[in-house]
Amino acid sequence: MSKYWSKLAAGVDPYVPGEQPKDKKYIKLNTNENPYPPSPRVLEAIKTVANESLKLYPDPNGDELKRTLAEYFGLKKDRIFLGNGSDEVLAFSFMTFFDSGFPILFPDITYSFYPVYANLFKINYELIPLNDDFAIPVDQFFKPNGGIIIPNPNAPTGEYLTLEAIEEILLHNNEHVVIIDEAYIDFGGESARKLIDKYPNLLVVHTLSKSRSLAGLRVGFAMGHEDLIEGLNRVKNSFNSYTLDRLALAGAVEAIKDEAYFQVTSKKISQTRERVTQDLQIMGFKVLPSKANFIFISHPSVKAEELFLKLKEESILVRYFKKPRIDNFLRVSIGSDDEMDNFLKAICKIIA
Repeated sequence: MSKYWSKLAAGVDPYVPGEQPKDKKYIKLNTNENPYPPSPRVLEAIKTVANESLKLYPDPNGDELKRTLAEYFGLKKDRIFLGNGSDEVLAFSFMTFFDSGFPILFPDITYSFYPVYANLFKINYELIPLNDDFAIPVDQFFKPNGGIIIPNPNAPTGEYLTLEAIEEILLHNNEHVVIIDEAYIDFGGESARKLIDKYPNLLVVHTLSKSRSLAGLRVGFAMGHEDLIEGLNRVKNSFNSYTLDRLALAGAVEAIKDEAYFQVTSKKISQTRERVTQDLQIMGFKVLPSKANFIFISHPSVKAEELFLKLKEESILVRYFKKPRIDNFLRVSIGSDDEMDNFLKAICKIIA
């Protein structure tokens, strides 16, 4: 620990991203990236704006992207907030909405950035234990709280909450903001954005990193009532007015506009997920039901850590969480059909 660090820096327990080794070529199934490239229209748009205009600041409001998103989702433009990836949108959201005397609520097994943000911004929180089958216990979110955040589908389990379940949570929490983090919603779920008109305390967060193949561009956004969006903009503009650069703004617009490409790639990933799930179940694996671009798997006789290490020896990366309740599970991102075939061959070899 450096003597120059603040108490904040010394005390924080930072988020640990999936490993990105560079010692050799790996099949990367550990960071939930899309195996397919971005739409060709995205690449063309980025080339077009990669010119001398880069000497100028980008549009701080991102008006063109907001108009595109508003038209696509059937919302008013002032119900859209833009950020440098959904992680930044979530960070701004924690700062904007969570400061009451009651703890915020989120599942005990979930996206591990939530407790990091809560600790960083000194927000009290309470973990809601998932059921034994890893389903989210909806009624446990009916207690007094200072706000709620839930990923849907949940990460790393991939399990999905219906809109009816989300609406139950909203009905019991009309005094505080409920954030539904929909990073993986495009792989089989139904977005809660259609509830925005009915519930002014609902904030829905999306990213273009997963289903739009833009993890390297860093574009996220939130949808909600104008009052929520105004609060987010107040915080953003007190921190960094120019969160999205010109290349990201141009690429994101075309990623949203190319609906046909998005539908093809998302459907391919969902189909591959179902095929791999069936093959793993035939091998004896427990595979949790997933609506995401990853699966959560466990074998009855081969420990997850052993599988993780032996897959790495086969140049295949998956995610292993050495945490209570899930230390015998692996999270496996869905790659291309060829990548998943190689994964299945390696798994079959290991368990044999």
